[in-house]
Amino acid sequence: MKSYQVDILNPKALTLLRNLADLKFISLKKKEDHLQSVLKKLRKKASINPPSLEEITKEVEFIRAKRNVRLKR
Repeated sequence: MKSYQVDILNPKALTLLRNLADLKFISLKKKEDHLQSVLKKLRKKASINPPSLEEITKEVEFIRAKRNVRLKR
């Protein structure tokens, strides 16, 4: 099976592709946005073991301190 990425320039082409999919000549899959997939993974991971307010504060302070050291140079 070969896969292709197709940019649809004319809405009529989408109708043709859907007809081909109905006839089982091709299959259509909606491409998921990379950002959406990353967010979905992060949300799933966070729902299992969400960070506490203290952990978030600690991480923010660490990053700010790191950035301030870099900016002072």
